Amino acid sequence: MVVDDDADIRDSIGDILELRGYRVARVSNGREALDRLRDGTRPCVILLDLMMPVLSGWEFRAEQTKDEALKALPVVIISGDGSTDQKAADVGVSEYLRKPLELSAILEVVRRHCGGRGRT
Repeated sequence: MVVDDDADIRDSIGDILELRGYRVARVSNGREALDRLRDGTRPCVILLDLMMPVLSGWEFRAEQTKDEALKALPVVIISGDGSTDQKAADVGVSEYLRKPLELSAILEVVRRHCGGRGRT
C-alpha cells in the first residue's frame, strides 16, 4: 500500500511495483488507508508519507497501533524531511526512505517485506 498525497509520487511508486508483479493499493491520505485496511485490505507493507491532509502519517500510525487487527502491519516511512530517521522512531517504525526516493531502495524494502512478488 502506498499512502501519499502527492499523486505523482504515489503513481510512480505504484507503477514501478506493478511492473514487477506486485498488486498495489494507492491512497492519498491516512483516512483512506485506515478505511481500506478496516475493509479487509491486508498489504504486506505500507509505504507511508507523513505530511498529508485529512489524516497525517503520524495520526494514521496512532490509529493503526490502537487497532489490534492492524497494528502488526509493517510500515515504512517515506518523507522528504531531513530528520526522517528521528520521525520514523517517533511513530514507532524502524524503516524509512528519504525522498527523493531511489528505485533500488523502494524495491529492496518491498522485496524484504513482500518477497519477490505479491501484494503491497
